[in-house]
Amino acid sequence: MRTTEKPLSSYQAAREWTPDSWRDRPITQQPVWPDENRLRGVLDELALLPPLVFPGEINELRSELARVADGRAFLLQAGDCAERFSSCNESKVRSKLRVILQLAILLTYGSGLPVVKVGRIAGQFGKPRSSPVELVDGVELPVFRGDIVNDPAPTVAARQPDAERLLRAYHHSSATLNVLRALTKEGFADLSQVHSWNQEFVCRCPAGQQYESAAQDITWALRFMAACGADVTADRPSALTQTNLYTSHEALLPDYEQALTRHRPRTGTWYGTSAHMLWIGDRTRDLDGAHVELMSGLANPIGVKVGPTITPDDLVALCDRLDPHHVSGRLVLISRMGADRVGDLLPPLVRAVELTGRRVVWACDPMHGNTFRSASGYKTRRLADITREIGEFFRVHRSEGTMPGGVHLELTGDDVTECLGGADEVLDTHLCERYETACDPRLNASQSIELAFRVAELLREHHGG
Repeated sequence: MRTTEKPLSSYQAAREWTPDSWRDRPITQQPVWPDENRLRGVLDELALLPPLVFPGEINELRSELARVADGRAFLLQAGDCAERFSSCNESKVRSKLRVILQLAILLTYGSGLPVVKVGRIAGQFGKPRSSPVELVDGVELPVFRGDIVNDPAPTVAARQPDAERLLRAYHHSSATLNVLRALTKEGFADLSQVHSWNQEFVCRCPAGQQYESAAQDITWALRFMAACGADVTADRPSALTQTNLYTSHEALLPDYEQALTRHRPRTGTWYGTSAHMLWIGDRTRDLDGAHVELMSGLANPIGVKVGPTITPDDLVALCDRLDPHHVSGRLVLISRMGADRVGDLLPPLVRAVELTGRRVVWACDPMHGNTFRSASGYKTRRLADITREIGEFFRVHRSEGTMPGGVHLELTGDDVTECLGGADEVLDTHLCERYETACDPRLNASQSIELAFRVAELLREHHGG
């Protein structure tokens, strides 16, 4: 049974939520800033800067996610594991957007469903870590927590948290958003460019050749529409020439998120304006913790990583805390169980949430539960395991009569060798050749395209195509 939606602002007022009420809660995964005065000065400066995204855009994403929850669209959330400041240039942003567009068009082409595109981009600069320190050549150093906190260079000075990096993160996010908005509105996303999205190194592989075949079919379909009198060349409809790409990142640093929280007086609603969608990680989803408290009062769509240690009661309690009024499109529950465990662990969680009557988006993160260290010493993942976890995710939802709403991928448009497998067969001995990630291994462009074809097949099967 669906409940009547209520504005998030009424919940905020009832709970006396404020943007800084998280400060009274226990908190984890935070750097130790060496200069508190400088930190406060940076946060005051951030609070005066313009929002990176706007309430109207955030509300649009929530509406699109409501369609996903109903099974009328599919969520593709994808991008870097940890963005680097050095990658915030036009070429790198174009490369990331290109592969996201390729995956989205393949999912739509293969399933007939519109795809809601959310990038791990323009703000994914922080990373939770399993330990605050690490050994590098026998020397104990503070762990690298992402460019928003410190530098990965293996020296004590580089690993020192630096509050100035919060400002740098804002400005790099702003620059990235400028490029994204230009590319998505000024022709790069035009379906007539579908062939040009394929990069040379991808074209040579089987996945790239299969993509080219699909692109040819799309081109012929556009010509057919034109021949039937639908003018898709002169006065092109915006649906064929433009696209929306929303941004997201893990809200790991509440100090930064609070500084970019803005109030909309007309509705009495608070928005996190650092990204359209924010998510809470599996390590920071403590029901009474600071991260959940801050996210509970924002009107953004909120993601929650759902790992193997969560219980059905835990998950329902989180849903009640973050979505007390059953707002459709509000919650994205991102399963990250591992290919061997998802079939056993996911069903009771799906059932428990279904009994609450909520329309949530269930998405599959097949990356984080399938990470291991290879014989050569590199942290890696197998494409076969990633594909298998997604397949199990779809099987569970088919069995439960619920909607498999999306996938959450770590990928890059570059020709890296970080994940094993694929038609090009990246082997353990290849990992050292182009292992470029700042943290976790990513799918390269050809592996991503190969995966997209499989996900499209699963979607078509689930929707009876």
